[in-house]
Amino acid sequence: MSLDVRESVPLAPLTTLGVGGPARFYAEAADEAAVVEAFRFAEARGVPLFVLGGGSNLLVADRGVDALVLRVRVRGIEPVRGPVGAVDHDAAGGPAPRFLVRAGAGEGWDDLVARAVAEGWAGVECLSGIPGDVGATPIQNVGAYGQEVAETIAEVCAVDRATGATAVIAGADCGFGYRDSRFKRAWRGRYVITAVTFALRPGGAATVRYPELQRALSAPAGGPAPPLDEVRRAVIALRRGKSMVLDPADENGRSAGSFFMNPTLEAGAAAGAIARIEAAGVLAPGEAIPRYPADGGRVKLSAAWLIERAGFAKGTRHGAAGISTRHTLALVNRGGATAAELLELARRVRRGVLDRFGVALTPEPDLVGFAPGETDDLVGGAHEDDLSG
Repeated sequence: MSLDVRESVPLAPLTTLGVGGPARFYAEAADEAAVVEAFRFAEARGVPLFVLGGGSNLLVADRGVDALVLRVRVRGIEPVRGPVGAVDHDAAGGPAPRFLVRAGAGEGWDDLVARAVAEGWAGVECLSGIPGDVGATPIQNVGAYGQEVAETIAEVCAVDRATGATAVIAGADCGFGYRDSRFKRAWRGRYVITAVTFALRPGGAATVRYPELQRALSAPAGGPAPPLDEVRRAVIALRRGKSMVLDPADENGRSAGSFFMNPTLEAGAAAGAIARIEAAGVLAPGEAIPRYPADGGRVKLSAAWLIERAGFAKGTRHGAAGISTRHTLALVNRGGATAAELLELARRVRRGVLDRFGVALTPEPDLVGFAPGETDDLVGGAHEDDLSG
């Protein structure tokens, strides 16, 4: 089946922020053969290839994207074999062997989570309500409320752009870190993900280790785990309370989720940042600076807390762009916003936190279609508009 390539396709309707210009070329691939055909088309036209997922972690430039924008639509959710791997414990404390579930990259992420919860497959219940496609989750190592996909990804199936060959990559080889993976770094531009296989736990206990979720469920640490569907409902309610679910009726609904990642600092740098925060006079009497242990002895700070203490309140506006009225980490399109307005608001926030506390925030969404150097002040000099990624 030949690839149906269209020209000048608007991208704003394909993103959750709802901003940005058109794609020079646009196509959808329902299988690996179509992905390979897209490689050939882009090479023949001399344009880059950009893979578009669910559009939930993306800011597209107002000028659009001079590339072939490819939406991978490989579908299907099915158990592939099992049991495998480590044995965990079910809700009653008995053994719950992991088994494998393969999902096409074009499946909606929350559709997979809903299926897993309905089937009693534990391992992704705390990731409920997150927009986007399955294929994007390994790239970002999507995480929320105490879970990350790195905990359950067994393997990633992808097409190598250089050869057109299929690669099956073990989850252990993906180099997962906080909102990070080799697909974002060393392998950026090398692979197009077509499917992801997850090691889930049929009959397994829910993961309830995030304090906010524990409070919502009245589930103390060390106590019995609530049912998976109860955890899913609680997570979605928490996300909805922060306007972090897609809802056309929500004034904060047009966003890319968290716009900045929580900064993770080496111990010495964290100590310096904490000292600057304490000296800045922003702490209420008895207030503690939110901080959490991270891998390698590092310390994770709360980006939302830093933004608020730097003087950026919920509801702050810049033109038609603004900070969510419910969650300081979300930058939103109030209606008719431009990418330029959102970018300038992000600059102001980042600069304010850096000037006040000496902590550099890193954007979480991909910034696509911008000219070289246009976003350097947001991403620390690394040019994020790498259309091969």
